[in-house]
Amino acid sequence: MSYAQALRCRECEREYPLDPAFFCQFCFGPLEVDYDYEAISRVMTRESVAAGPPTLWRYAPLLPCDPEYKVDLGTGYTPLLRADRLAEAIGLDTLWIKNDTVNPTWSFKDRVVSVAIARARQFGFTGIACASTGNLANSVAAHGAHAGMDTFVFIPDDLEEGKVVGSAIYSPALVMVRGSYDDVNRMCTELSHDQPWAFVNINVRPYYAEGSRTLAYEVAEQLGWRTPDHCVVPMASGSLFTKIWKGFKELHQVGLIDEPQTRMSGSQAAGCSPISTAYAEGTLNFRPQKPNTIARSLAIGNPADGFYALKTMQETEGGAEMATDQEIIDAVKLLAETEGIFAETAGGVTVACLKRMVESGHIRRDEETVAFITGGGLKTIEAVQGQLTEPLRVPASSDAFLEALEARRATEAGVAVAAGGA
Repeated sequence: MSYAQALRCRECEREYPLDPAFFCQFCFGPLEVDYDYEAISRVMTRESVAAGPPTLWRYAPLLPCDPEYKVDLGTGYTPLLRADRLAEAIGLDTLWIKNDTVNPTWSFKDRVVSVAIARARQFGFTGIACASTGNLANSVAAHGAHAGMDTFVFIPDDLEEGKVVGSAIYSPALVMVRGSYDDVNRMCTELSHDQPWAFVNINVRPYYAEGSRTLAYEVAEQLGWRTPDHCVVPMASGSLFTKIWKGFKELHQVGLIDEPQTRMSGSQAAGCSPISTAYAEGTLNFRPQKPNTIARSLAIGNPADGFYALKTMQETEGGAEMATDQEIIDAVKLLAETEGIFAETAGGVTVACLKRMVESGHIRRDEETVAFITGGGLKTIEAVQGQLTEPLRVPASSDAFLEALEARRATEAGVAVAAGGA
């Protein structure tokens, strides 16, 4: 059973029934799921979690849906990897990578969709839909196919080919809209009033957003039921960022960990940085931006949770950074070269901003830090094409290979010497 007991407005705190609704009818503030934490604390222990499945459903008492309605593709409980080589490269003593590239559709969006579709089925919806920058579309298409639901995914028409194919393969109704993600979202909001579908990030958004909390639960469990000193999280709408912090606080509330002291810092691309720009300006009021970045999965110019992300930074004494497109590409390569993880551009944003924060002193060398890598690089190969080392092309001769290898090494040594002199 679910221990969700109501929807609560994040602004005026009015309560509403657990319906497919997403805004307060009094003040138009966003709604959030409220739980009976006292009841959860009586049934959820470290031992019960350990005995659960190796997926996000091991935390079922803290999810806003009855498990009998779940659509489980094996999402969650992804690796938390100690990243010693990357830590050395950027100047940290202890760095962990939360690697969500290994989820079923290769991004953290499988978490939110797994929860949203379960709640949608519990409500009786037979159709599921979304507005997406790509990763969410892939996940909704896959989960909709597995559940046998009518599936509709709406995306901007300039997405990377890998993300388009990653949705089309599941045969949803795939709609490419001329415009930005914000245009797509406005269109889908209008459709949600008339169509009998569960739009996962609109009319069932309060339930959908709760799936992100499972990242915090996993990190705490994988660290031996404690929280790190610092987290660096990519930000698009800002929801993931705020929900990770909420997840840490909930684990304390139900008695599984000590009170978290984690500092929360967010990362954005310079070409779409409304939240990071507001932080730099010392204000909680962000200004919407028109996206212009290779990090298209983060290209939300008017972030729904931007204010709450800024409040979380304030509460935790965290912060925010932004990275240029070239820094993003360099960071994707750095993560791959040091830790063997090929991330999409959003992961490049996280690593590039992490590096900037260490260099500026915002993150101290001795702070145990977790960087969240939320999507796989095969979805955004366009970003790094043309910036990788060319393969050696040789005839089928060992002598020819050794000659070409020696020439390559000589060239690389010369470049290194020239760079050192500069």
